Amino acid sequence: MIFGYARVSTDDQSVDAQVKALRAAGAEKVFKETASGAKTDRARLRKALKEIDEGDVFMVTRLDRLARSTRDLLNILAQIADKGAGFRSLGDTWADTTTAHGRLMLTVLGGLAEFERELIRARTSEGRARAVARGVKLGRKPKLTPHQKREAIRRRSVGEPTREIARMFTAPYRGLRHEHRASSPDRRGTQDAPLLSAGHRAALIRRCAFDENRRIGVRGA
Repeated sequence: MIFGYARVSTDDQSVDAQVKALRAAGAEKVFKETASGAKTDRARLRKALKEIDEGDVFMVTRLDRLARSTRDLLNILAQIADKGAGFRSLGDTWADTTTAHGRLMLTVLGGLAEFERELIRARTSEGRARAVARGVKLGRKPKLTPHQKREAIRRRSVGEPTREIARMFTAPYRGLRHEHRASSPDRRGTQDAPLLSAGHRAALIRRCAFDENRRIGVRGA
């Protein structure tokens, strides 16, 4: 059985021309969809790929009706191949897995895409290595100065409840509890002072400055 797939991006467009071309090429059932090609999870496409079976042919008018990137195209073609079905693009005669020539072309295309991914991966790894060699610290930048971190630790060390610290620093209570346990030598019971996670540090800076200004204002009054 030959299945067709017709897609447009917006409601202002029409799939009629695609459906007519697919019917003329022998499509017995056509799945029509209005969705962006950049969206990989499309309901009608998913249903079409689920229905195809061994020996069937999945057909589109142009490759850009099926996918916007080489990787997405190859992923969809892999699903079709896993079902034992063939694929044809009416506007791209080389993209036809029902012929030996088409299968060869798509195999080459898949090899080039894999080669491109390996190059990107290698360049990224080399860039990281060069950055580390220059002394660049990778990852998120610290939001607290050493003094501000010591102040947070001091408050916990003098017995201030973790929940109160979380409220004052506008940080999640669970996050502070987790940091406290992680910083303890013995996580089973030692109550050492916690270290704030990087995600809470920006809020801590703002809260510390606000508290200090408020205290100064109270004393002045």
